[in-house]
Amino acid sequence: MQQGGGSETEVTWEDQQNINKFGRLNNRFHELEDEIKAAKELNVSLEDVSNELIFTDEEVIRFQIGEVFAHMPRDEAEARLEKMKEEASKDLERLEEEKESVLAQMAELKRILYGKFKDSINLEED
Repeated sequence: MQQGGGSETEVTWEDQQNINKFGRLNNRFHELEDEIKAAKELNVSLEDVSNELIFTDEEVIRFQIGEVFAHMPRDEAEARLEKMKEEASKDLERLEEEKESVLAQMAELKRILYGKFKDSINLEED
């Protein structure tokens, strides 16, 4: 690789490993963004269902399990829905924590790689 001054900077095995790791982290970051978006949509949907359940006066509820609807008592449906909301919320929190960890690792690798290669390397997305 060449630096802005025209001199060559040797790319060591460790440098290549850092570049590869940055690429993997960048891919994971984009996957996490998609997963977080889907998790947020699921949380909103579950909250909407919970609100609709409050307004119904039926004692037996049709509850979707996979691709099948099952009839169950309202209390059981409410309990299942609350459990699903808790799990979805925990999943979203876990994904956001992982995203922050990935961003921190990427920032450290940028610092290392830009420190060595200056503007001979581009780790930014357009």
